[in-house]
Amino acid sequence: MHAYRTHHCGQLRKSEVGENVRLSGWVHRKRDHGGLLFIDLRDHYGLTQLVVEPEAPFFADVERVRQESVIKVDGRVVARDDEVVNPNLPTGEVEVRIDAFEVMSEADDLPLPVFGEPDYPEDIRMRHRYLDLRRETLHKNIMLRSKVIGEIRRGMEDKGFTDFQTPILTASSPEGARDFLVPSRLHPGKFYALPQAPQIFKQLIMVSGFDRYYQIAPCFRDEDARADRSAGEFYQLDLEMSFVERQDVFDAVGPVVEQTFSKFAGERPVTKYPFPLIAYDEAMLKYGTDKPDLRCPIEMQIVSDHFRGSGFKIFAQILDSDPQNEIRAIPAPGGGSRAFCDRMNSFAQKEGLPGMGYMIFDENEAKGPLAKNIGPERSEAVREQLGLKAGDAAFFLAGKPADFVAVAAKARVVIGEELELTNKDAFELAWIIDFPMYEWDEENKKVEFGHNPFSMPQGGLEALETAKTDEEYLAIKAYQYDIVCNGYELGSGAIRNHRPDIMYKAFDIAGYGKEVVEDKFGGMLNAFKYGAPPHGGCALGIERIVMLLCEQENIREVTMFPMNQQAEDLLLHAPIEASDQQLKDVHIRVVMPITEKKD
Repeated sequence: MHAYRTHHCGQLRKSEVGENVRLSGWVHRKRDHGGLLFIDLRDHYGLTQLVVEPEAPFFADVERVRQESVIKVDGRVVARDDEVVNPNLPTGEVEVRIDAFEVMSEADDLPLPVFGEPDYPEDIRMRHRYLDLRRETLHKNIMLRSKVIGEIRRGMEDKGFTDFQTPILTASSPEGARDFLVPSRLHPGKFYALPQAPQIFKQLIMVSGFDRYYQIAPCFRDEDARADRSAGEFYQLDLEMSFVERQDVFDAVGPVVEQTFSKFAGERPVTKYPFPLIAYDEAMLKYGTDKPDLRCPIEMQIVSDHFRGSGFKIFAQILDSDPQNEIRAIPAPGGGSRAFCDRMNSFAQKEGLPGMGYMIFDENEAKGPLAKNIGPERSEAVREQLGLKAGDAAFFLAGKPADFVAVAAKARVVIGEELELTNKDAFELAWIIDFPMYEWDEENKKVEFGHNPFSMPQGGLEALETAKTDEEYLAIKAYQYDIVCNGYELGSGAIRNHRPDIMYKAFDIAGYGKEVVEDKFGGMLNAFKYGAPPHGGCALGIERIVMLLCEQENIREVTMFPMNQQAEDLLLHAPIEASDQQLKDVHIRVVMPITEKKD
């Protein structure tokens, strides 16, 4: 017989009744039923119920053993009586009557309970992550993550992609976040950077004559954690293709995404490929965000003309004061109650706006201060434009869209959820396309790249050279795209700028001279001078995909050993202070920040 087990704890069925078996695992739970002791024995694969009778010579030892101790048992498989069969457990028709019992590792009192999975403070969960990972939910999440990655790998290879690995120690690149720097021992005063993404390398792979690269790539960014973003490091499906247009990238990765979601979504419907294409400007208008939750059917509309020169002086004056100002409406089907409208007005105020105007529609007229001031004819025109009926409502925001659109986007989601318009049990996927090549940097009063600086501008060099003013530069679109699902950005990508002349001009518009481009990106730029294919690709966040499939709201619930929100590893106590010798080896002296003394 094997030293530790003949079967694992999720394996035994009625077909094994009568067999003598050996099992090893953790004591998940103990129960005393009229003298009989029951133990749920757990391992990676599942649970098996053990039974210990009072006359057993080791009965007292079993009574004393703590939860989460590791034990080994020999015993005989018996069928459970019909009335005690557990249909929710794969091994629920059998149990093991113990003949021999051994404690292989005694557990101390637990700082974190495993059975029952009660809520516990995050710092304790992170400090004892090895216990946290024994919990069924987190264990399943991590296993699902592995299966998702396996499915993605199969899908990519079926599409003709090859897995290549790119360097971890590299140079800094402009991905938009702070780098993690690694000091060089051999080159005093110089530093490597951990890759924020394999961006430059995957483009160089295309220039090197390879095609259809992919990688489950580790990425490192020194940025603050959020619920949907890990602190420090994360993994992404990274891919690149040569001689492609945007649709070729979509046709390569889209079916893999659909296939992956469909395999693990259970009964939840998944958008069928091809996914909808939504222009960035359209997304910002209808949904107030470039990562819309399409499970909510509400779409915002511009209703400025109905208020221009109207009796509602506040909105009329806002429109007259600046041609860029707008009035936008958020329809609320079924929201025609004063109590609901007041709640939404309070929501807007908590989000930093003065409030939201509203109209309530009944069979005969529109009600509310806005309707009263603009009159029945204009109110009816608003209702017709929005396609609303009796019992519905609409909410209104006014001013520069940039000042209120974020709140409008949140309000849309809240309205959809509160009025039960949102289909929570679905995965709605879409591509957001035609992102602006540039955006306005208000702090420095200049045009800056809006997304990836290596993207090809739509219209190529001619579009860049034709534009002369800041407004014209800001109107240029790029071949950039995001894939979104249920209000989250799963990933982003672009058709790349593979021509040095276009790259010089694109960076010049953003205020980076030729010498800066050659200094910062000389490796890639020089490669482009020796024949670069048109190429494009994208990258999708593994953690976000798994988070959605697991119905979690925090990435730490699908990451095996995450950092906390302060970017600390409480389990191994990173970051730590380096020893004097370690600092000497890499020619570093630490200068602590000066803190002001308190009175």
